[in-house]
Amino acid sequence: MTQTNQPNGRPLALIVDDEEDLRLLMQMTLSRLGVDCVTAENVQTAKQQLKQHQFQLCLTDLNLPDGNGIELVQYINQQYSQLPVAVISAYGNMDVAISALKAGAFDFVSKPIQQLQLKNLLEHALKSSINPISDLDLQIENQMLLGNSAVIQNLKRTLHKLSRSQAPVYISGESGTGKEVVARLIHQLSNRNEGPFIPVNCGAIPQELMESEFFGHKKGSFTGAQQDKIGLFQAANGGTLFLDEIADLPLAMQVKLLRAIQEKKIRPVGSDQEMSVDTRILSATHKDIEQMVQEGKFRQDLFFRIHVIEVKIPPLRERGEDIILLAEHFLQQICQDWQLDAFQLSSKAKEYLLQGYYEGNVRELRNVMERAVTLCEANIIQVEHIQGLRCQNPAPCSSQQAAQPEAEQDIPPSQSNTLDILAQSDKTALPKEGLEEYLANIEKRLLIQALDSTHWNRTLAAKKLGMSFRSLRYRLKKFELDSDEE
Repeated sequence: MTQTNQPNGRPLALIVDDEEDLRLLMQMTLSRLGVDCVTAENVQTAKQQLKQHQFQLCLTDLNLPDGNGIELVQYINQQYSQLPVAVISAYGNMDVAISALKAGAFDFVSKPIQQLQLKNLLEHALKSSINPISDLDLQIENQMLLGNSAVIQNLKRTLHKLSRSQAPVYISGESGTGKEVVARLIHQLSNRNEGPFIPVNCGAIPQELMESEFFGHKKGSFTGAQQDKIGLFQAANGGTLFLDEIADLPLAMQVKLLRAIQEKKIRPVGSDQEMSVDTRILSATHKDIEQMVQEGKFRQDLFFRIHVIEVKIPPLRERGEDIILLAEHFLQQICQDWQLDAFQLSSKAKEYLLQGYYEGNVRELRNVMERAVTLCEANIIQVEHIQGLRCQNPAPCSSQQAAQPEAEQDIPPSQSNTLDILAQSDKTALPKEGLEEYLANIEKRLLIQALDSTHWNRTLAAKKLGMSFRSLRYRLKKFELDSDEE
């Protein structure tokens, strides 16, 4: 199963517990799973055994006669960093188990220990101990998380550490920073990468269907349940479940989710039996979840359970030259998707991009590049093609714009940003929704009206709207109106 120094080639585990019966039970269970064991009744004996043997796994109880399991976890992380340590937690002692995970424990199991849970833990631990980050992993990482800035390099180092753990991870960051990208990368670098990665937007699930979506249901359990259905936890079994916008879950669902995460068991709607699930939980939200806890809108116990380890994604404005790297990457993607010749950024356009504030972060930068490709008739992106950025320091942006007055005046009205035209079309209306959504709705409505009036002749519609055919095609793609069915 793994390379060891033992003559029989079997993995070797260290079991640390002051209860002799439990040590014997775990030893017998692991032996049936193909693992040899060495036992210790306290922290001091465990340290001696660590010096004498090369272990592939350590299982330790929390309460020991001469200390506690958390101290042992910290010691092993300092002295034997490649050895995964799992903590055995008594029922109801979840807060201490979470502290152990924060201290660096690989995972935890609750007493009484079930053989299936122990088997799953064993498999992941052995994979973690023998599969360090490879060159292929690093290549995948660099493709998924572009950037050479110090903050991104620090983020990558953090993800390397998290990839060896089973602890829940809470991913925080502004909207558009790439929280799902980071979640996917954690999964890809982990020993669960052969299992499924299941992302779910918690805010997009109707409240009355949430329990069925998460835990599945049995045929006939409610009106419309015409057949058995597996839930998200089952779909992610053996892999990773990413709960995006977890703050949007109602309180009633938060209770059920908490139990599923703690007990690693679920009960499908209409079933009288629970089933074990082996799923790592990653979560994220753009909301201030700590403030929601204080206001009673999010359960504190669930917050502590998903917030074992927090990963903060830096905003784009703090990533320096990464902005240019990402902009050029997006240009290449857009040209491939739209089947266009390659585009380049002028030196002044690069300077202008570096001054951006990017409230929408990486997502906003991608939109800026799409708009620039649409407006640019040649294949060199100039400053005038990316006007409208909100700048961190207004002075450089103002001087940059002032340096280009003739170029800006040369832009034909037909190539101006439609959003700017729309913003002037109804000065008296005060949108109830956000400005971007309000303007997008107007833009989409005008596009559909123009297409309807020309019987969906795109060339005539572009002329009617006073824009290039390329610009129209970009906007149709943006609003998913580019298919014949639409």
